[in-house]
Amino acid sequence: MSSKTVHIIGGGMAGSEAAWQLAEAGVKVVLHEMRPVKKTDAHHTDNFAELVCSNSFRSDDWESNAVGLLHAEMRRAHSIIMSAGDKHKVPAGSALAVDRDAFSAEVTARLSAHANISIERGEVDGLPPADWDSVIVATGPLTSPALSEAIGKLTNEDHLAFFDAIAPIVFTESINFDIAWYQSRYDKAGPDAKGEDYTPAPVGAGGTGKDYINCPMEKKEYYEFIEALRAAEKTEFKEWEKNTPYFEGCLPIEVMADRGADTLRWGPMKAIGLINPRATEFPRPWAVVQLRQDNALGTLYNMVGFQTKLKYGEQQRIFRMIPGLENAEFARLGGIHRNTFINSPKLLDATLRLKAMPRLRFAGQITGCEGYVESAAVGLMAGRFAAAEVLGRTPEVPPPTTAMGALLNHITTGANADTFQPMNVNFGLFPPIDEAALLQAGKKKVDSKDRKKAMSHRALADFEKWVSPDKSAA
Repeated sequence: MSSKTVHIIGGGMAGSEAAWQLAEAGVKVVLHEMRPVKKTDAHHTDNFAELVCSNSFRSDDWESNAVGLLHAEMRRAHSIIMSAGDKHKVPAGSALAVDRDAFSAEVTARLSAHANISIERGEVDGLPPADWDSVIVATGPLTSPALSEAIGKLTNEDHLAFFDAIAPIVFTESINFDIAWYQSRYDKAGPDAKGEDYTPAPVGAGGTGKDYINCPMEKKEYYEFIEALRAAEKTEFKEWEKNTPYFEGCLPIEVMADRGADTLRWGPMKAIGLINPRATEFPRPWAVVQLRQDNALGTLYNMVGFQTKLKYGEQQRIFRMIPGLENAEFARLGGIHRNTFINSPKLLDATLRLKAMPRLRFAGQITGCEGYVESAAVGLMAGRFAAAEVLGRTPEVPPPTTAMGALLNHITTGANADTFQPMNVNFGLFPPIDEAALLQAGKKKVDSKDRKKAMSHRALADFEKWVSPDKSAA
């Protein structure tokens, strides 16, 4: 136990995970969260780790998907985010999706009950006081203007910013199942957590192969829908927002429609791997709108890929053009908010400390990582780095061969500071594997699937040495 205290500003995914890692290491933490004293444009509750844009943590397949690999690493590091996510998962095929309210309530309850964590509600409206000698800034993409301005002055850097959009949520009982049907793409169920060397904790398969609700569109319906999207009234930007770009991984549906009439049917509305059981002559639809379960009761479903900046009235009118949603009732309509992140490759060192003021660390989406899981993973690393420092040890960064290490390397040194943009974890961030070794092992040809599997096995072996060095040495 250390007598020093670490202050964490922000109770989102990154701040919650950082607080947990520090507290579990025996370090006292003060977790500062401005809600409900000051609200944001996107949050609806006062809970920690509230999920705003989606309830999905994306793929849980650790062998062939980089974010699934990140899940596996976080589980091995005793992540509160993954533990709560596994406890409150809902069916989503091979993805990990959660009941968002139960998930954030779980994280809030566990943080509030921890003996090493104190919670203070209220805004930190500038640089942290000088007597806070260890601070993690995890204010996320919705950093308050006062703190954002103070950081900008300290670093002599303008913040980079982009727009992030939120998808609507539909009441299940309002969906017309004479038209819609349940099916996962290719009937794919969740990964079975049994019998592998590097499987996650045994939390079940996570799906049945019928985890999504599908609303089909024929050719004429689809193009009429596209025209309606293009002609609809959109939310107007403020003058200072007009030059802010969108994040390519979360484009509003109407922006995608403007890029070409077929963009959506080869994007979030692709019908590949789906067969309409209601259709006899043409069982494969021209396009499909998928909805993913949003809560454990199954009473709410999220419109996958339908983040939008359409005005509310237009959303209801146009989305009810979708077959199966003609009488849809919405628990939440889509929206848009401005995200903020710093130029991390220029401003941060290898352990996420601000070069201009090393007592400050940054974590989560404000560093320029993108996605809930990535944000929590960066929070996990920041918490561990800060704990090591407070306890008199030298922080060790995870190897770049791991998902966490690859993400950290991109944020701090790997990306070009002149063109830095938010990034999800992906295998392109990893060092290449030794293909000669695979060929010597009997492979005639090394394909993409082989490379990903080899990278994933290498990653978890290297991660074990980082997260449990004493155990690995033994």
